[in-house]
Amino acid sequence: MVYSVEKLSEEKVFKDPVHRYVHVQDKVIWDLVGTKEFQRLRRIKQLGTTFLTFHGAEHSRFNHSLGVYEIVRRIIDDVFEGRPEWNDDDRLLTLCAALLHDLGHGPFSHAFERVFDFDHEDFTRAIILGDTEVNQVLTQVSPDFPAKVAEVIAKTSEKKLVVSLISSQIDADRMDYLQRDAYFTGVSYGQFDMERILRVMRPREDQVVIKKSGMHAVEDYIMSRYQMYWQVYFHPVSRSAEVILTKILHRAKALYKNNYSFKYEPTHFISLFREQVKLEDYLKLDEAVIMYYFQIWQDETDPIISDLCHRFVNRNLFKYAEFDPAKEYKKLAQLTTLFLQAGIDPEYYLVVDSSSDLPYDFYRPGEEEERLPIHLLMKNGELRELSRESEIVDAISGKRRTDHKLYYPADFLADNANAADIKQQIRALLD
Repeated sequence: MVYSVEKLSEEKVFKDPVHRYVHVQDKVIWDLVGTKEFQRLRRIKQLGTTFLTFHGAEHSRFNHSLGVYEIVRRIIDDVFEGRPEWNDDDRLLTLCAALLHDLGHGPFSHAFERVFDFDHEDFTRAIILGDTEVNQVLTQVSPDFPAKVAEVIAKTSEKKLVVSLISSQIDADRMDYLQRDAYFTGVSYGQFDMERILRVMRPREDQVVIKKSGMHAVEDYIMSRYQMYWQVYFHPVSRSAEVILTKILHRAKALYKNNYSFKYEPTHFISLFREQVKLEDYLKLDEAVIMYYFQIWQDETDPIISDLCHRFVNRNLFKYAEFDPAKEYKKLAQLTTLFLQAGIDPEYYLVVDSSSDLPYDFYRPGEEEERLPIHLLMKNGELRELSRESEIVDAISGKRRTDHKLYYPADFLADNANAADIKQQIRALLD
């Protein structure tokens, strides 16, 4: 039997708390799930440091990836099948791209990327195209199949409809992570009527559109996303943990470059510190490895990395104050000077962190990060951009919300054994 259409002798299912079951019938999908590169995602948390705020948020990129696959499978097998606009020859390509879309995420994802200046999507592409078990599976479909999957994930594929199922303003990726993250954090914000949205999705040549009758379900989805970002993803306590995580990695990198003698050689980090990261080194990194180093770095002689690791491991996080960089830049300069006078390094202990989100946008050709809008399919067959029909969506379209906070170690400032007068001045500025 041709591998691309080969089915398992018996359907496999994963029990899932969000979708009840994830169904696998295709041999290719089952083989991809079994690769070591995909299994690595079990050891990467979906929400990074959020577990330090919402203790249930221990779920992984592995179960999110299965969830995205399942949503896409339902769309193309249950909703799109038989419709003239959908080419069933693209079925396996779409399923593989959905399953593998997060394959390149590293430990603690975005914080890790910012410190070492790389993009998980580049590693996703490298895993799919490189000397990996995932590539071996995909190549069995056809020699050019790995490149086709990589193009869909990179949004460079000519198959725009397939791309929009996985990456758009209403895609399977967002529909899964909103519900999954809400479930594991214990909040209700991410809940919306996905069943209704799936029923009213329709394929078009270049994107998925939504029947006008499903507009209110889409409004609910967009507002759910808005609330999840500000109540969960940008929670200031989670951001505090991420600030400390980032500073640990910065400190470790700076120490290595200054020839600091670590008690235990940071073997897994050396290629990162040297900015010569090979794929095989990257794939050895997961959150268990990172936490191992954080544990042992608590005993380092460098007081900064030791303290920061103690804070992260034992959840002694920084406090925060509201901050407006446009109006309070002079105060930040004052605080920086006072921190130095108090013997507290402001590079690691006085941090401005910014969160920003654009909940929905309409199409602005040529703009950076331009977004294809959500289109409604009217009864007469016309397509109308969502914000032209929905007053709720129109009210938030194109409106970016940004929040700034100033993070600092309140316990350092409460200790009046040294520089008491200076610390009192700092506390007065922060209050």
